[in-house]
Amino acid sequence: MTLSFDDLGSPMSDGEIRLEPLAERHRERLRAACAEDRKIWPIYAVSYDPDHFDASFDRLRARPDVLAFAIFKASRMAGMSAYLGIEPDRGVLEIGNTYYVPALRGTGFNHRVKDLMIVRAIACGFRRIEFRVDSRNGRSQAAMAKLGALREGVIRAERITWTGHVRDTVLFSILADEWPASTT
Repeated sequence: MTLSFDDLGSPMSDGEIRLEPLAERHRERLRAACAEDRKIWPIYAVSYDPDHFDASFDRLRARPDVLAFAIFKASRMAGMSAYLGIEPDRGVLEIGNTYYVPALRGTGFNHRVKDLMIVRAIACGFRRIEFRVDSRNGRSQAAMAKLGALREGVIRAERITWTGHVRDTVLFSILADEWPASTT
């Protein structure tokens, strides 16, 4: 199945999991979901805690190189994720800005969401999918390894987070021809 670049931001689903293009109508439900774990935000580059939510939500939606999604499990707001740094001419994008409510962490939910996003990106012609993880975030690094992403290395002092922390970023990637689902 080959899709066009225009299809990249279309809704996706798998059983009770649904990804919808992030829109204003998602603001309040996503705000409540992000507030379920206020202690997690210092390890993120951008905070969606109650004090920073509106500005972060608005900036994400305004970025021209981003397609963001509200993620649902059945009718419950489960979190968000996005295609970032989309470069169609190079065939490269990043999947990130991911947050899930605490009850879904460690349940296999992330793998199912990322599978949908990776398969869609490959079907739209992207050859390289990147994941950038704070070096302090062991949970996300383990999730990337479990997903089958290759750890390429550490980009030292790659960004300054919302807390002022100078972050070392672990770069992971999946190439289209390495992804098992792309051969079916």
